[in-house]
Amino acid sequence: MMLIYLEAEQGTFLENLQIVRGPYLQVGTESSIIIRWATNAAVDGKVWYGTNSDRLDLTQKETTITCDHTVKLTGLTPDTKYYYAIGTTTGVQAGGTEDYFFVTAPSQNVAPEEVRPLRILVLGDAGRGNDIAASVRDGYLKFTGTRHTDLWLMLGDNAYDTGTYEEYQRGIFEMYPQFLRSSVLWTAIGNHDAGNANSLLQTGPYYELFTMPTRGEAGGVPSGTAAYYSFDYGNIHFICLDSYGSDGAERPPQGGERTRPPQAGDRPSDSSQQEYRTPQGAMLTWLARDVAATDKDWKIAFWHHPPYTKGSHDSDTEIELIEIREHALPILEAAGVDLVLGGHSHSYERSYLINGHYGTSDTFTEKMKKDGGSGREDESTPYQKPLAASHAGTVYIVAGTSALADQVSPHPAMYTSLSIPGSLVLDVHGKRLDVKFIDDQGEVQDYFTMKKTIA
Repeated sequence: MMLIYLEAEQGTFLENLQIVRGPYLQVGTESSIIIRWATNAAVDGKVWYGTNSDRLDLTQKETTITCDHTVKLTGLTPDTKYYYAIGTTTGVQAGGTEDYFFVTAPSQNVAPEEVRPLRILVLGDAGRGNDIAASVRDGYLKFTGTRHTDLWLMLGDNAYDTGTYEEYQRGIFEMYPQFLRSSVLWTAIGNHDAGNANSLLQTGPYYELFTMPTRGEAGGVPSGTAAYYSFDYGNIHFICLDSYGSDGAERPPQGGERTRPPQAGDRPSDSSQQEYRTPQGAMLTWLARDVAATDKDWKIAFWHHPPYTKGSHDSDTEIELIEIREHALPILEAAGVDLVLGGHSHSYERSYLINGHYGTSDTFTEKMKKDGGSGREDESTPYQKPLAASHAGTVYIVAGTSALADQVSPHPAMYTSLSIPGSLVLDVHGKRLDVKFIDDQGEVQDYFTMKKTIA
């Protein structure tokens, strides 16, 4: 429980006021950030902030009385460390110390080679709130040490079993408080998250707990929905898709018109009223526009259902995985996307640098390998791609072992497949990308490097 620093004369009500969720950081850009938290009673939230933890001389407060607090700070300086505290207009509740801080994104106006080294943490299927999740968290903390995590991604199934508020509390907010208060979190929705959320209606705990840049306010083409979106960070363009419940290309059920609106928990596999993941649908139409518009050195896409896996799920037989492979991958590869991250299977699987495989595993051929090596600089050569090159190769990673590791079989597209709990670390500096899979003891179990060259 967080301590409450309030004046005695403010009364018993405020003395008993408790922070029950957060603080956590959302939609961080070079000049703005959103700080969210929740209290057990409705009050007017306030944030104090500044570049010196002993002097938080800037403030921003809410205009409404609420339990669920969302405060946006604007006019920030790029690539700058700010300290902050949260509370009400009557006093500070938490923060104002060295471990309550955020770092704004690098300026979009500097040359890519001038962007400082960036570190990104990736967790997949992490939302069980169990001992494995805690060990994976601690393994990453051991690995990263004092180095700051610039941002982190969650690849879906962020709350087991059905995406309730209680499950998010246990799986995210009680499990990762130190990440949440100092590094911006970006999430993808998974099928378990969708148990109590609906992407078409934008309702349910997932959509109420997390803020996404629907209007392109963090870079990229506006998506108009929190289900899928994009953002820029330094010289990286990130694309998040909803592989479960989004498309927008409606069709009536056989034999008549729609008889009811979409409901929370609707599944693509049990509804004939909605086409999902179609090339002509809203999501992939937006995707094609978005990836064509970016000029960033690196393009990284993430979502829940992986296009290739032979773990606890099979990409040869499951409709979400088949359709995302057949319909989304041609768009991404044509745009030169470098890395695609997914979860769903509770395994770690990492492909070669490949291109053009849109069928079942038995149709994969050696010609689809743009580079059939390990990508490890100390063993052979790193993967290399020309800048802004179409169909020059993509690495696909399944990283669904952040709270459970199941058995996995080799998929022919994969360089390696492991049944080990862990997290993924992306280090980006200029034209170099280093990827490492870190186990729950903080040890590197897989790694590779990708470099961009001038065509």
